[in-house]
Amino acid sequence: MKKSIVLLLIMLLATSFVFAQGAKETATSEDEPLKVGVIYISPPGDMGYSYMHDQGTIAMEEYFGDKIEVIRMEGVPENESSERVMESLIDEGCKIIFANSYNYQQYMLNVAERYPDVYFEHCSGYLSADNMSNYFGRMYQMRYLSGMIAAEMSPSGKIGYVAAYNTPEVVRGINAFTLGARAVNPKATVTVVWTNTWFDPSLERQGAVALLDQGCDVIAQHQDTTEPAKAAIERGKYAIGYNADFRKIVGDDKILVSPMWNWGNYMIPAVQSVLDGTWKSQSYWGGLEDEMIHLSPISPLVPKAVVDEVMAVQDTIRNGEWDVFWGELKDNTGAVRQKAGEKMSDDAMLTMDWFVEGVIGSV
Repeated sequence: MKKSIVLLLIMLLATSFVFAQGAKETATSEDEPLKVGVIYISPPGDMGYSYMHDQGTIAMEEYFGDKIEVIRMEGVPENESSERVMESLIDEGCKIIFANSYNYQQYMLNVAERYPDVYFEHCSGYLSADNMSNYFGRMYQMRYLSGMIAAEMSPSGKIGYVAAYNTPEVVRGINAFTLGARAVNPKATVTVVWTNTWFDPSLERQGAVALLDQGCDVIAQHQDTTEPAKAAIERGKYAIGYNADFRKIVGDDKILVSPMWNWGNYMIPAVQSVLDGTWKSQSYWGGLEDEMIHLSPISPLVPKAVVDEVMAVQDTIRNGEWDVFWGELKDNTGAVRQKAGEKMSDDAMLTMDWFVEGVIGSV
């Protein structure tokens, strides 16, 4: 009997020790910061796309403080090596990973399938899984507004556009920009030069110079550096920036405006959902209503009447009264792509592979 009691006491003490250790380990894990991995296509010092994504990361760090620890990986190629980078972040203990460029998506999906307990967030793509979301913003809305400004300020109505890859995102932006330009000048044209790169300062400048040589007096861009804008200013012409406030960076009022991102407005709720244990896969596409996008301060060279007109259109978009791809649309061969009174679906916008009337170039 005594032996039984002694054995029972030993078992109870051992069980208590195990529970105590488990409670201690849980408390320790709760006290440790959530590790967040962030992958950039280019260095944030490019002052463009990755720079603005890093501004979102900084906003996230400031919001959460010591609750999170961010590990950045910069200049990661969009090939199979990106999978090894993601796996290295997982080895470092990251529980959620953001990747900021379109062509990472298949590689991220491959890694997501191998690591079901890690959350993955892909920017600008369309692939998803139970543990992988995709997210983006309706930048086409800001493209339209900047197109209005470009056409108002263009003496000739000939506008140039230095574009990266012919993905639906880039095509959609060029179309929206052109529709905005032709809303104020029906004869305006937008000539497109492709560089087939997201980040190459030399090629971006060469593209802008080619457009300037053709007589374009405003240069817009879907590229990651300020080189197209600088090339335009050096010729005494105007420019439309992108990502960051190029006028502040370059220091010249001939940069009329820059469409910009607010990436922190998505990244903060995504990380919060991981901390709360409520993360769910989604396909997110936020616009003005979510403040995912905005215009930089407009150059003082732009007349107040033009600024007021642009702000009025912005209000109609924000209020849901109207959006860019509503109404009749023709492509640049003259064929009707959408009838009057119709509204383009998100699916149609996300797969856009044709240019609207007024664009000089091909997809």
